[in-house]
Amino acid sequence: MEPGDVGRLLMTVGVVIVIIGAVFYFGGRFIRLGRLPGDIHIRRGNFTFYFPVATCIILSLLLSAIMWLVRRR
Repeated sequence: MEPGDVGRLLMTVGVVIVIIGAVFYFGGRFIRLGRLPGDIHIRRGNFTFYFPVATCIILSLLLSAIMWLVRRR
């Protein structure tokens, strides 16, 4: 890897982190990750079980698409 490639990689990672941060900051009211239909939430007495099935699937698809785009080069 040449120094120019490392710089380009760092810039790309930085832009991706800024975009993700902006989505979480501004989209928190609109994006309901963790409260989607398909997420399992059981509350009985003093016991709570939560498993975000739909959220995990969406995040997996999103990360797979990002990795596909990165590796495509």
